[in-house]
Amino acid sequence: MPDAATPPGAIHNATVAMRLAEAFARHGVTTAFGQSLPSAFHLAAPAVGIRQAMYRQENMGGIMADGYARISGRVGVVTAQNGPAATLLVPPLAEALKASIPIVALVQEVNRNQTDKNAFQELDHIRMFEPVAKWVRRIDRADRLEDYVDMAFTAACSGRPGPAVLLLPADLLSENAAAPSPRRASLGIYPLDRTLPDPARLEEAAALLAGAKAPLILAGGGVHSSDASAALAALQQGAHLPVGTTVMGKGAVDETHPLTLGVIGYVMSPGARTHRLRGMVERADVVLLVGTRTNANATDNWTMFPPGTRFIHIDPDPMEIGRNYEALRLVGDARLTLEALGAALARQDLSARAAARPAIEAEIADAVADWRRRIAAVMTREGRLVRPERIMAELDRRMDPSAIVVADASYSSMWIGQYLTARRAGQRFLTPRGIAGLGWGVPLAIGAQVAAPDRRVICLAGDGGFGHSWSELEMMRRMQLPVTLIVLNNGILGYQKHAELVKFGDHTDAVDFTDVDHTLIAQACGVASLKVTEASGIGPALDEAFAARRPMLIDVHSDPDARPPINYYAGHFDEPY
Repeated sequence: MPDAATPPGAIHNATVAMRLAEAFARHGVTTAFGQSLPSAFHLAAPAVGIRQAMYRQENMGGIMADGYARISGRVGVVTAQNGPAATLLVPPLAEALKASIPIVALVQEVNRNQTDKNAFQELDHIRMFEPVAKWVRRIDRADRLEDYVDMAFTAACSGRPGPAVLLLPADLLSENAAAPSPRRASLGIYPLDRTLPDPARLEEAAALLAGAKAPLILAGGGVHSSDASAALAALQQGAHLPVGTTVMGKGAVDETHPLTLGVIGYVMSPGARTHRLRGMVERADVVLLVGTRTNANATDNWTMFPPGTRFIHIDPDPMEIGRNYEALRLVGDARLTLEALGAALARQDLSARAAARPAIEAEIADAVADWRRRIAAVMTREGRLVRPERIMAELDRRMDPSAIVVADASYSSMWIGQYLTARRAGQRFLTPRGIAGLGWGVPLAIGAQVAAPDRRVICLAGDGGFGHSWSELEMMRRMQLPVTLIVLNNGILGYQKHAELVKFGDHTDAVDFTDVDHTLIAQACGVASLKVTEASGIGPALDEAFAARRPMLIDVHSDPDARPPINYYAGHFDEPY
């Protein structure tokens, strides 16, 4: 092979591990989340500019890669050894599959001559990963390495993004490899292939929206994945269309815009910004769905929209369109499709939409003003057992639109969804809402900070969720990641306890904790920490953490009776809950 065809930086007379690292580098990979195995890969990778970002718990690395992918716009890479570490990749890959996040997992296999002999930590990884990945293959021959690597990145980043898994026998990685590959394609950016729907369907959709009496847009996390926020903002403004978002879609539009409702779905009861906007949602006669799975949370168990509502659905996955709502099918990339739809709407008569706009803006403004009056007392409440709403109010005053806010699953996701303000289209709020694994806030924040080292990353986690990921504090310290971690220390598994009380009138024993001093855990890991036991202390604690530019944990003794405005709770607790 002539040297002219050799990629820059390629190493001659290399092992398969080196060729693998070169192939990953060709796809733009600069970070791989991993412990040691496959050691051959991690030892080779620095030679081509790929650094190793460590994780302590084996179920944390996949979520770190997820957070990295969400913020970087590139595929997240995680590695794991065969056996237990591989099994612990299943939950984060399931999250990535459901949330449409591109990850390539590199998993070591036993030596090829030990296959099906009950070798140490041998498992049928192919069957194990198939339900939680778009694509799974094992590379058994060095001459197929480039083929399979390219297929893995294509699978992860094309169509509806998601996880792909490459299995590599340990002995293969140590083999001598062929000459460097002449391939140049870089496939690690998503969306890999931006596509457009049929122009005739775009015109039909534009006519539907222009002629609707009460149109509405519901924007999901796919708007962020497609980098489509600017296109959505232009459509919202130019066509005079009100927009609500899912929890994952929060930040897809500016929440200070007069046509933005806020987060809708299962969190619209008293105490929610959108509580008095339920009527606007239920009056919608044409709904434009953008990058949303129309799942139970986003639609309040499919009860939000009345019979007879017409739907238009933009999604790169044709199987998602019509899954729950029969819709005009706009199969394509969200950004390109929204831009084309905006152009089509500009050719329509939008006078009716413009005429209706003042009344829509007034209804939204009145509802938001009523919400602010309703929550004013709890947002400013002093004393011990700090209300999460007060924490969010103090944080909201200190946030700039470039900050990245990450929440754990359960209540944490709802606190940031309801009580923080997206001040620009495209602002990022990361929540693990694919399958909503508890304990994933900290690793999501780590991945986000690795992807964006110069941006502020704030993580909100309950004490239940934080209990899953304590050990990653040491990793934050080791890599000097200046994440500000706020732990809501209320001594309970809040969502579980409160939901059990609503459903059964009683709760299980597992939901109440003994006292834990999280500042001591942080100190043991060498991470600075602050303890807040009074509401007046949260503002100064945030100021100190933000000024430090190092990892910092704030342990807040919070009110165990605080509950987000979940529709399921309506009528069961005092309001705001």
